Amino acid sequence: MAEGHQAVAFSFAITHEGLDVNFDFEVIRLIARSAVRSWRKRSTRFQTSLKSSFFPGSLRSLVLTEAVFIGAEKSGYDVTFGLTDKLIVHFPKNSVEYRVLCSAILGLAGWTGVIFSLRELMRLLLKYHGWLYEERGAGRQVSLPTRAWLLAMQPFFRLFKPQLYSFQGTLPTLPVPALSSTREKYLRSVRPLLDDAQYARMEKLSLEFINGIGRKLQRYLYLKRMWSTNYVSDWWEEYVYLRGRSPIMVNSNFYGIDTLFKHPTRNQAARAANIIYEALLFRRAIERSELEPIMVQGTVPLCSAQYERVFNTTRAPGIETDRIIHLDDSTHIAVYCHGKYFKVPLYVKGRLLRPCELEISIQKVIDDDSAVQPGEEKLAALTAGDRVPWAKCRQEYFSKGINKVSLAVIEGAAFVVALDEEDFNFDPADHTQLDRYGERLLYGKGYDRWFDKSFTLVIGKNGRVGFNAEHSWADAPVMGHLWEHCLFTTETAYTGYKEDGHCKGVPECIPPTPIRLRWEMPQACIDKIESSYQVALALLNDVDLRLLAHSAFGKGLMKKCRISPDAFIQMALQLAYYRDAGKFSLTYEASMTRLFREGRTETVRPCTIESSQWVKAMIDESISKEERIRLLRLACVQHQRGYQDAMCGKGIDRHLFCLYVVSKYLEVDSPFLKEVLSEPWRLSTSQTPHGQTSKLDLAKHPDCISAGGGFGPVADDGYGVSYIIAGENLIFFHISSKRSSPETDSNRFAQQITNALADIKELFGL
Repeated sequence: MAEGHQAVAFSFAITHEGLDVNFDFEVIRLIARSAVRSWRKRSTRFQTSLKSSFFPGSLRSLVLTEAVFIGAEKSGYDVTFGLTDKLIVHFPKNSVEYRVLCSAILGLAGWTGVIFSLRELMRLLLKYHGWLYEERGAGRQVSLPTRAWLLAMQPFFRLFKPQLYSFQGTLPTLPVPALSSTREKYLRSVRPLLDDAQYARMEKLSLEFINGIGRKLQRYLYLKRMWSTNYVSDWWEEYVYLRGRSPIMVNSNFYGIDTLFKHPTRNQAARAANIIYEALLFRRAIERSELEPIMVQGTVPLCSAQYERVFNTTRAPGIETDRIIHLDDSTHIAVYCHGKYFKVPLYVKGRLLRPCELEISIQKVIDDDSAVQPGEEKLAALTAGDRVPWAKCRQEYFSKGINKVSLAVIEGAAFVVALDEEDFNFDPADHTQLDRYGERLLYGKGYDRWFDKSFTLVIGKNGRVGFNAEHSWADAPVMGHLWEHCLFTTETAYTGYKEDGHCKGVPECIPPTPIRLRWEMPQACIDKIESSYQVALALLNDVDLRLLAHSAFGKGLMKKCRISPDAFIQMALQLAYYRDAGKFSLTYEASMTRLFREGRTETVRPCTIESSQWVKAMIDESISKEERIRLLRLACVQHQRGYQDAMCGKGIDRHLFCLYVVSKYLEVDSPFLKEVLSEPWRLSTSQTPHGQTSKLDLAKHPDCISAGGGFGPVADDGYGVSYIIAGENLIFFHISSKRSSPETDSNRFAQQITNALADIKELFGL
């Protein structure tokens, strides 16, 4: 077996002449190159870690400081204010050499003190979040404290060039909100959903909680905040994601889509090669900390911790809980094509293969005419079904022998690539083609995506691309940043294609031949794969996905209304849902807490007292247009305030979630927490960010607009809605629901969204 031979560096046998050892020098050389690469990467990581630890200091500033101190000492000037004379008494003698050494020590101490002071100053400055509450737009005045804060922040960005992890040590920790504040905000958020009797009951339950067991639970959260980097993130990752036993396909994984107005090539292998190459450049930028950190308003850094696990990461199934496996390095990708798996090397003699060379490797995979092995085609259905059967099957059939080796290739890959046999199309006049595109990315056939992998890159037969990403390791904005880099930055500016659709450039080497993975699956294992596939098939057949390209208007009109674009859309969703369901519902909007170290997400609750009053006014024909506009502005202001509070660590849902986790650890029952955590989110929404890379210039490349991405429905009788404000006159909505629910219809809801947006536009006479 080919892969078995490559896994062994030498063999030996006992003969009558003694021990006979036969070395495979090619494998030895391969191991040696791997060791060299590993040490280089460790050296790079050490250097970047050192730079981040001493930011805003640098080696150049340290050398300059030492030169000043030593030069002054040799010239007879005392820049240490007598400290050299005090320090020299601890040395054997007062000589020139020892005085220079003392100056060097004092120079290092002075440099370290200044850097430490600057880092503490930066830490204090980053704790200020008043800037987030400032009104923006023409004629708006910035407060004096914010102006002073901006002035103090400028030197850190004007004089020093930050790297990806430069701010990690200075970001503040997520605060624990006060119980009374969380209770007040919670009660306000559910008021539109409850009648007077239900609201009075919830008031009583919440009051008993904060005056009783809530105080004890809160003290444990304060203790956890003192001991951990982030009191939410580890529990959120474990209990919301890794301990879930239901399928992650549709229920957890999300997808991203290609640029729809630009189709650079119809050559599948060429497009795959370019995107793979660009993704690997992104990985290199992360490893070397060369990637620019994301800055809000160009001034405030976001936490970069999630970038560490973008590549070389997989989610391994377990009986009770899954675990995330992250490797320091990977020199290959795993490719799925025509029901077969391949290992595709990415390097030759330590050099990353160029796109034109990768295209050769990918084309070899496409052209492979070997037979599909029993059980191989639907193998990934195990990752799409329930987690416990996958964990048991993995332990029984994939923990030894050839299956273990092949599985390690997939799970140890930088990422997985799926070469589809179907075209991905977009036709503005036929939304079903775009709907089909989204379905292929969300769940494919239920067995042609490795759903456990950090992400699977999907390449359509006609060269259009997309991805399917696992959710536990990071949130959508991180994948969005990678996707922008792949689609917009590198492909537009640096690589591209020839007129015949192939990758630019001339191969400088013959790339390593892709290795076909081998499997030995007994019938019992194949039966388990088929069982998981049936679970996945039932799940994906129940998904009703609708992609809406709203081109009547976009960000441009919202600016004219002087309303936050996100609030504008959220109010439209509230109106659309009320018209669709005839009632209000608990609404989830994802926000981020990456202003804090290791922050992930927080919930914004767009269904508020103000938004419900505006929706009712829109239904009541007796209400004047002026009154409707007034109520809309109030609702948008309240929504913005909720979003700002969530970003600043003043949200309510993560706080309540952590209190619930503590109560479970202590084995105490809280009727209030139990009821709060069981409330269904029938409308789950998220805005897809874009423009995260400064290299993207939509003015020069207006066709580089992605349709964003989406996710499956959260509630059985609800909607999942993702949207991206793709330009001044374009908004994409990804609407999902379940066909089995008589209360939902994604196509109907898409029409309700269109009508709601048109009604808001009509309010302003635009």
